[in-house]
Amino acid sequence: MTSSSLRKRKKRLRILKNKRVLLGITGGIAAYKSIDLARRLGDEGASVVVAMTEAAKQFVTPLSLEVASQNKVYTSLFDEPMAHISLPSSADVMVIAPATADIIAKFAHGIADDLLSTCFLSYSGKVVIAPSMNWRMYENRIFGENLRKLLSTGVVQVGPERGDLACGEEGIGRMAEPAEIVETVMSALTEKDLAGEKMVITAGPTREYLDPVRFISNRSSGKMGYALARAARDRGASVILISGPSYLKKPQGVGFVGVETSAQMMKSVKQSVQGDTTVLVMAAAVADFSPAVTSRTKIEKTGDLNIPFRQTEDIISSVLGAGKRPYIIGFAAETGNNIARAQKKMKVKNMDMVVFNDVTEAGAGFDVDTNKVVIIDRKGKTRLEVMSKDSVADAIFDRFIEIKA
Repeated sequence: MTSSSLRKRKKRLRILKNKRVLLGITGGIAAYKSIDLARRLGDEGASVVVAMTEAAKQFVTPLSLEVASQNKVYTSLFDEPMAHISLPSSADVMVIAPATADIIAKFAHGIADDLLSTCFLSYSGKVVIAPSMNWRMYENRIFGENLRKLLSTGVVQVGPERGDLACGEEGIGRMAEPAEIVETVMSALTEKDLAGEKMVITAGPTREYLDPVRFISNRSSGKMGYALARAARDRGASVILISGPSYLKKPQGVGFVGVETSAQMMKSVKQSVQGDTTVLVMAAAVADFSPAVTSRTKIEKTGDLNIPFRQTEDIISSVLGAGKRPYIIGFAAETGNNIARAQKKMKVKNMDMVVFNDVTEAGAGFDVDTNKVVIIDRKGKTRLEVMSKDSVADAIFDRFIEIKA
């Protein structure tokens, strides 16, 4: 990997370091989460300045936010007469969390009658909103029009989530969790060097059923594939994530298809790569074998069990024979330093790139947050040390961009 791409990747990893975040807090019950949000943004290296509405002060105190942000908190247009100009002019990103129906309506119609709304009107950079309200309000037609109008200007939305609401009802309207908001802010500030790419990414294991209650599978968690989907999304690509069973949360902002068996994954990949898909990333641990026959009823425990298996159909080979071919990135998880085997796999399947990892190495096994890989392509090999799977994902796409250049 070139020193230039390493510098770019390190820059992305510290995207919030020394960035100035203007955090707007409005009068919703979810305002208590904004204390944690301010702290998390600070942990990422950002300088956080808070602007609160009068209604927000009914839910959290300025002192709490001052402690969390380690900066002065602004609550009124008249705290400092020019704060509505000076605060946004020095901000790299503006985040509104929670964003109530009231503030979204004000933003959409250019109403500027308090500190936060005047800050928004005088700000020209990236804006992230995290809506929070009762489900009836969120599904109201007039509110929907306001939200669509605001989003059409380039404002980025994160959440809301569906679940239990403060009123005791259940529905959509819960503010996104602070960690997800931080991720969205980082995405908004990330260079969109994959814009125009349309990617299909697979992740997780498959399950091959013996009977209605038993199956064989593998230890894949899906973490590598999900990291690739987030990285591609953050860098501007249009992404479809096809995932086997996983406990991981679906990434926002990507198309998602859940599957169980290798046959279902095959079908979904074939359907998804039709048309103008430019890149297929096969990070899923697709089963190599499945039972030749699946029992319709639970197999009784009556002694030794002998089950014949058959090879599953290879997804990459099937895609290659389906007409127009995307750029194909595969994965080779091995037990031992079998790089030659990965190279052979790339040649036999006519892949453009294969990512090799030895799952027996420390930090490179299943269901961990790190990986140690060798990126192999037609021009050579790039060895990476143990790093987070998010960093590995970025490194893979850095190499893809280098090859395309």
